[in-house]
Amino acid sequence: MTKTENRWLPWLGVACRLVLAGVWIVAAALKLPELGDSVRAVQAYKLLPTGMASAVGYTLPFVEMAVGLFLLAGLLTRYAAAVSGLLQIAFIIGISSAWARGMSIDCGCFGNGGELTAGQSPNYFWDLLRDVGLLIASAILVLWPRTPLSVDRWIRGE
Repeated sequence: MTKTENRWLPWLGVACRLVLAGVWIVAAALKLPELGDSVRAVQAYKLLPTGMASAVGYTLPFVEMAVGLFLLAGLLTRYAAAVSGLLQIAFIIGISSAWARGMSIDCGCFGNGGELTAGQSPNYFWDLLRDVGLLIASAILVLWPRTPLSVDRWIRGE
């Protein structure tokens, strides 16, 4: 790595951490008041058995909040980023599957979700583009988790 890369790479990591943290915290905060909507959104994809879809729907907002808070603090950054990346992969698979099957559902990414009403159309392309960008940000943090302004760094005494 050159000296220039050494200077900007940690700050790119901070930007990735904060963007991901913001997305996860907002997504969770919008779902937590109405967990039934989260369940409905997961069930709308018709990829999991009903009981499993319900469990995922009830659990997902809590996982999203935890990942967001860990990334915001910069605590266990590599692990939080890995979970973030795995969630993004699952979302990319789910949205791609819905699109390929001709379904007309809201992704449920930021609350609500489920079947769209007549006249509404899904935004699958933009949802996938966003999720791929967030997956890239997660990958950056998995590869280079050491960032300034983090609890990880404070614990290591850096």
